[in-house]
Amino acid sequence: MSEIHELSALELAAVVRSGEVSPAEVTEHTLDRAERLGPGVGAFVHVAADLAREQASRAATLLADSRGVDAAALPPFLGVPVPIKDNLMVAGLPFRGGSAALDLMPTVDDGVVTLLREAGTIMVGKTNLPELGLPPYTEPDIAPPARSPWDTHRTAGGSSGGAAAAVAAGIVPAAHGNDGGGSLRIPASACGLVGLKVSRGRISPGPYGVDGVGLSTNGVLTRTVRDTAAFLDVLARPWPGETFHLPDPTDTFLAACEREPGPLRIGVLTDPIAVDGAPVHPEVLAGVARAGRLLEQLGHHLQVIPPPFSAQDWDAFGPLWAVGALQAPIPPEAESALLPLTRWLRERGRGVSGAEYADALAALQRLTRRTAGAWAGLDVILSPTLAQPAAPIGSIRDDADPAGDFAAQKAFTPWTSTWNIIGAASISLPLHRAEVDGIELPFGVMLGGRTGDEETLLSLAATLEAADPWPAFPPGT
Repeated sequence: MSEIHELSALELAAVVRSGEVSPAEVTEHTLDRAERLGPGVGAFVHVAADLAREQASRAATLLADSRGVDAAALPPFLGVPVPIKDNLMVAGLPFRGGSAALDLMPTVDDGVVTLLREAGTIMVGKTNLPELGLPPYTEPDIAPPARSPWDTHRTAGGSSGGAAAAVAAGIVPAAHGNDGGGSLRIPASACGLVGLKVSRGRISPGPYGVDGVGLSTNGVLTRTVRDTAAFLDVLARPWPGETFHLPDPTDTFLAACEREPGPLRIGVLTDPIAVDGAPVHPEVLAGVARAGRLLEQLGHHLQVIPPPFSAQDWDAFGPLWAVGALQAPIPPEAESALLPLTRWLRERGRGVSGAEYADALAALQRLTRRTAGAWAGLDVILSPTLAQPAAPIGSIRDDADPAGDFAAQKAFTPWTSTWNIIGAASISLPLHRAEVDGIELPFGVMLGGRTGDEETLLSLAATLEAADPWPAFPPGT
């Protein structure tokens, strides 16, 4: 058997079920690596050793009680360590949201946490994120920055940066994250991982959270497409009272990875959307070209397409993002403890009138209709994930000029938020690698599909993974 940390989540679940390795052995191995490797990449804000050992003991009891019973009856990820991003509630563990202005102790688990627990995962800790999960870099003041294990001078991305660092460093095979403008796909690109943002209505925020305008969704970061699909089978469960809910898949999302997607019509989009003329690194374009060649070899038809709307149209996203920042439950007396970017966004949110908010939501829905019309003849859209390689730590954050910070964020991520706006699924794959400043770095390519059609995306992603496998870990690890 490979080392425990070298196994994918599905592989690790299989050896735990077989008895080849025990939940306690997995947990101790993971906690050791979290202690040794986690600080160097800023992965965790809280390591939950006691809770992890308690859950491992329960997993061992379940295994012992199930001997002679069909292994398929066991939870699918029994004994597999999966940390939670520190913007979801885990009962009895601190909740900081990346901010000095928050210090809560939840008494309940969020719904996604419940589903992961029922799937048998071991909750080894809470992962690092930027303040309130707002920027695409993870540099909070209450924790060290999250760093890409490929080059620790560079960001792990954001806002699920700690989760990505934990997976890419080989501490855990999968980690929870969420995505309101790219926060799963951005760190996936920065850290050489798979990151899927599902369609609006696919993964519920319930029973305690609400959909709001439907920009954000939960998910996981993994090293393989099949792990991502298998976790989607776990998380795509509705709670009572859903605002959005999509039909179930034809079979399972994991089964979709075993099917050929058939010849697809794929639009290739390399012009930035959120910022006109945003600089795009040559290796970013090389990654799209590499994916395009593979797709053509696999029998798909590609055509170059322009952006579906302008950067000025994209600005409709701004008021919703600012009001979203304002909705964070910050006590008035703690407002001064927030970072300049957060205070700037919240102040912008206070300046949005009710009519302006309604207009922004209507504009978002018009962009969704316009995009659907422009892409009606296409099955999948291929684009870069980011415009640049993972940014050096501190190169985007600008406390002296929050507006400039926000503009730099848009230029760094000019494609990802489109899929949050239109509510459709997209996935970042680590198909390309290249040397930058003497160090090999990963470059994600992004596939986007129709709303509710995660099966096609996962099927296509699995064929690309088989045709051009990516390394599970950075060189030398």
